[in-house]
Amino acid sequence: MRSRTRMLRNRKVQVGLVVFALCVLAALFGPWFNDAVLGRSPTTLNYLAVSRPPSGAHPLGTTASGEDVLAQVIAGARGSLLVGLVSAVIGTALAIVFGVTAGFFGGWTDTVLNFVTNLFIVMPVFALTLVVAGYVENISALSIAVIIGVFGWAGGARTLRAQTMSLRNRDFTQAARMLGESRLRLVFGEVFPLLSGWVFAMFLHAIIGGVLAEAGLAFLGVSDAGNPSWGTMIQKAQEQNAILNGQWWWFLPPGFCIAALGTATGLVNFGIDEIANPRLATGRRTSRRAASRVPASTAASV
Repeated sequence: MRSRTRMLRNRKVQVGLVVFALCVLAALFGPWFNDAVLGRSPTTLNYLAVSRPPSGAHPLGTTASGEDVLAQVIAGARGSLLVGLVSAVIGTALAIVFGVTAGFFGGWTDTVLNFVTNLFIVMPVFALTLVVAGYVENISALSIAVIIGVFGWAGGARTLRAQTMSLRNRDFTQAARMLGESRLRLVFGEVFPLLSGWVFAMFLHAIIGGVLAEAGLAFLGVSDAGNPSWGTMIQKAQEQNAILNGQWWWFLPPGFCIAALGTATGLVNFGIDEIANPRLATGRRTSRRAASRVPASTAASV
């Protein structure tokens, strides 16, 4: 509870959670906002307002077909976050199963699972994801998320394996083993709680990884046409030569949203690192105090 309170008081965590919460709210209430506030859907065509720059009527401008960019950005939050969250859940779950199991049980179990993990690590994951997704007919956003999650877990599994190996022979696990605790009890009761910080950071990293992978696949033409996302917005802008035509308002907003989401997850991870490793924050405070004690004459000479 104390560490949770410290995490919520951290400025980086606060900013990151606020930005992430805004993205989630846009994903949950985007359709209502478009209908009730903007009064238009992301697919509404207005041929009288084609390729218009930002204005009062269209705060983020319009596309080459007269579609409102703001409505598309808000609607695209749901598609991008759906892929990011689902792929993160699948990837994190696989990383936990392979990494923790291999690190704790060791022996032939570790040999087999580590071989599979290394096999996925050396694979060109994005290229393989693109090939598999390209062969799926009428691919949906959920299918894209599953493919990204299935091929994107190996790096996290290796990290969890190393951390689990360092914990399985600690004094507290040896004492619990001597008291007759079962292996499942040792894993879920003693080892896994100490890995929760790593798992949470991995989950956040997997979310933005899934969003970026979906955007990359959409840019290359592999996307769910019926499920708008920030990636499909960038892909359509590229198809209509928005960059060459100077229509920056078409592709910059979705790109900014992806960057903001990545920054939010990064800030939360940095804040967690400062809490888990107090020397990071202490070092910054010490450097500030040392700088404030520098005599004015010395500072002027520098």
